[in-house]
Amino acid sequence: MPLNLEDYAARQQALCEVNDAIPDALFQEYGVNRGLRDHNGVGVLTGLTRISNIVSFRLEKGKRVPCEGQLYYRGQNVKDLIANLGPDEFGFERVAYLLLFGQLPDKQQEEEFTAILGSCRTLPTNFTRDVIMKAPSKDIMNSMTRSVLTLANYDSQAEPGGLDNSIRQCIRLIAEFPMLAVYGYHAYNHYENDQSMYIHRPDPTLSTAENILQMLRPDRSYTKMEAKALDTALILHMEHGGGNNSTFTTRVVTSSGSDTYATMAAALSSLKGPRHGGANLKVIQMMRDLKEHIPSLTDKDATEDYLRKLLNKQAFDRSGLIYGMGHAVYSISDPREQVLRSFVKDLALEKGRRDDLTLYENIEELAPKLIAESRPIYKGVSPNVDFYSGFLYELLDIPLELYTPLFAIARIVGWSAHRIEELVGMGKIIRPAYMSVTR
Repeated sequence: MPLNLEDYAARQQALCEVNDAIPDALFQEYGVNRGLRDHNGVGVLTGLTRISNIVSFRLEKGKRVPCEGQLYYRGQNVKDLIANLGPDEFGFERVAYLLLFGQLPDKQQEEEFTAILGSCRTLPTNFTRDVIMKAPSKDIMNSMTRSVLTLANYDSQAEPGGLDNSIRQCIRLIAEFPMLAVYGYHAYNHYENDQSMYIHRPDPTLSTAENILQMLRPDRSYTKMEAKALDTALILHMEHGGGNNSTFTTRVVTSSGSDTYATMAAALSSLKGPRHGGANLKVIQMMRDLKEHIPSLTDKDATEDYLRKLLNKQAFDRSGLIYGMGHAVYSISDPREQVLRSFVKDLALEKGRRDDLTLYENIEELAPKLIAESRPIYKGVSPNVDFYSGFLYELLDIPLELYTPLFAIARIVGWSAHRIEELVGMGKIIRPAYMSVTR
């Protein structure tokens, strides 16, 4: 009989589903928290860090009470970091320095670090042609992962070596990630969509946000407001408390003694999952479906009816979820969403998208109330950063394929900071325990 792997795998699926299933009661019996989160959704403590901190609860008479969310980078409130930037200043480079080295740079340190990043915005000779353009993929995260692993072959000091070597590699990858993402998209768009391809070189005198926009667009043009909004989004996505999936992956792989390239490839693979970095895509897909089912973007009653159908598993993907609402850590508010909202509002008005903005604002008002009516709420429900980030990227004419790669362009700064901290202070392989059960 001819052998067919697909048929064989489909037949064997039933065995796996039977023999790998573990009853919920056993997790409770042995006190094991699935997903390393307790029944309240609080992460199990697995390490210590100086890099960032999330505040979503406060203690009152010994009880945890939900509060307005706050995010701190090295003890600095991220809202203040953004608010303290001048109207013509970009903050990605300054905040990256803070996360990597533990303190805000003075003017000279910031200029030196920015110049270093600018000088590293190059790829090895013919790398774009020989690696990025070969076997282009619609999944730009996979393309980036392949590129990162291949870059190790061009580094004569690819092995971990001393701490300074890892710092060097992290800085170079921070500078190179925008090129890996944008060039990967252009290759896909040309070879798979039969569109024109253009490869614009980065300008070492421009900020990271400006370079992304000028490399992405055919005419290299962008407005100051567009670049400022993207810069803000990158800052807000740089780091998030250390316990998120991709950052934990960074810690785990680093603890094994692996090199920087393998570590960042693993982090990319973690981030691409729809439960992590791909969440804003779901918001955009939900919004597009909503627009097809309501008579007007500003019709609040029709919007409310659609949201009820979402919760009742009667609309969109029938998951029962309103995407962009709620967060694993935050309760009353997500500070990143609060900051991003103001930039989205200004950009939407500049681009004549007032009705779209009204739709988002109506959902932001209605969804938490409807969710609270339909199910028990223990810590509050509010919009998360994904609710507006997809709309922002849409306003910037960024293709869907680059939404998660943009997250990676920002988050590699946090990954790098955690890799460095792991190398400096931990010195032990991360090896949790699993209990074998037969019931």
